Amino acid sequence: MLNDFVLQFGPSTLGGLVVGSIYALVALGYTMVYGVLRLINFAHSEIFMIGTFAALFVLSLVGLPGPLSGFALVGMLVLLFVAAMALSGGSAVLLEVLAYRPLRKRNAPRLAALISAIGASVFLQELFALIVIPDVFGKPGRVDAAVPRLVDRDVVFTVFGTPVKTDQVVIFISALVMMVALDQLVARTKIGRGIRATAQDPEAAVLMGVNIDTIVRLTFLLGGAMAGVAGVLYAMEFENVAYNIGFVLGIKAFTAAVLGGIGNIRGALLGGIALGLVENWGAIFFGSQWKDVIAFVILVVVLLFRPTGILGESLQRARA
Repeated sequence: MLNDFVLQFGPSTLGGLVVGSIYALVALGYTMVYGVLRLINFAHSEIFMIGTFAALFVLSLVGLPGPLSGFALVGMLVLLFVAAMALSGGSAVLLEVLAYRPLRKRNAPRLAALISAIGASVFLQELFALIVIPDVFGKPGRVDAAVPRLVDRDVVFTVFGTPVKTDQVVIFISALVMMVALDQLVARTKIGRGIRATAQDPEAAVLMGVNIDTIVRLTFLLGGAMAGVAGVLYAMEFENVAYNIGFVLGIKAFTAAVLGGIGNIRGALLGGIALGLVENWGAIFFGSQWKDVIAFVILVVVLLFRPTGILGESLQRARA
């Protein structure tokens, strides 16, 4: 067993970094909405799912001739990211307007918003299962669709004997750039100051001229955009999309947000990477079929022994 761990440590670590970066991007949506509204947006997993379909729509329209490289690959990635961010971000804003804002205006209890989130999640899943996939991608009853290969999986370099492939480099660097950009936007811009002020004290923020509705919309927009990028990267890596693709991954992303410290943007990054690594390392000992169990056990353990997560600092306590 130990010998297997040593032999598989390099590839498992690399795979954990790749999938962990996708978890982290999705976790950003959970952590931002919770930091501002104290709401667990369980429909966020379907916002991620919409991002995967946005990637497939664009690739289907463009008619990808084969794997790309160089400037062609960069241009295609930019197009995919823009389309997925627009569609996922717009869907997240629409979700806030239709499912959450009416409840917020009526000062409804948080349980009502939570039920609304679950209902929206199921609705979006069934919408894509019954309408989008049968009409666009195949016969009625089909629940998934293949994504054409975007980049060749050539070995770029090796790290301690572990080959690092092109798709892994693209995914990790793209995710890292997007997460750093979001962190800097929240930390250094006027929009970010508005988000942090609203998270700290909504009443005081209103007195200082902050439009709460605008800030909430921007929070959903940014979180949805990050989920859209995650959807593109997921489709590129696993080359498949499905109407229920966000269910398990969404719970894992929520686990990552809790692990890092929900409400903490940098905690989402740390939690996603940590979850991806532990999940892959655990699969060496217990088998890949236990990956989901490992992730959910981590969630339970964190909630029991350190509910504030690794970093523990919430967006509400961040300095303005």
